[in-house]
Amino acid sequence: MRYENFAPNEHYHIFNRGSKKEKIFIDDHDKARFIFLITHFQSPIRMHNVSWYTGGFIKNGTFSTKEDKISEIIKKRNIELVTFALMPNHFHLLVQNLDDGILSVYMHRILTAYGKYFNAKYHKKGHIFEGPFKAVHIKNNIQLLHLSSYIHKNPKEIKAWENTYDKYPYSSYQDYIGSNRWGSFLSTKIILKQFKDQAKYKDFVTTSTAKESSNDFQNEIF
Repeated sequence: MRYENFAPNEHYHIFNRGSKKEKIFIDDHDKARFIFLITHFQSPIRMHNVSWYTGGFIKNGTFSTKEDKISEIIKKRNIELVTFALMPNHFHLLVQNLDDGILSVYMHRILTAYGKYFNAKYHKKGHIFEGPFKAVHIKNNIQLLHLSSYIHKNPKEIKAWENTYDKYPYSSYQDYIGSNRWGSFLSTKIILKQFKDQAKYKDFVTTSTAKESSNDFQNEIF
């Protein structure tokens, strides 16, 4: 577990990749599983029967979480998920750390739960991630917007999605330019309130050079 005093009410870019750059998401069930964890673990409430929820997502495009459970999680959450993108061998998250000392707990729960699932499914042993998660403190609004674009353009690297990355289902980009599939689990307001409408945000991402430029948070993982 990474022990660090992450500042409350501040935003962080969280990322990690597979050990030896190996894939950590093999199929759609893996990606659905990870998304369930990053959305539903925003509060300390324990979730059971995760396979049932993720199976429902594969079939119906929704986790079918009951409204009372969603309300309970949102009421007690101490992390806000802002953007995300899952790539074959790594992931990116933009989160707001609401309470002191919580971000490490949130990521420890996610990575531990996913690691156990992955090793059991694929008959592996040991750590599946390269090491402790990386975290970059977002210090200003320009960096925040730049990072949202960078994360949302990541799926361009996947050949099958390079020209349609706005439709990639395992990124939050389509939730920013269309209907938010995750509802209260994904906090889009801090980004979208700075644009006239969703079309303007899409223009911002499309024309952004975030993915092509050399940035500290980019170089740390690639």
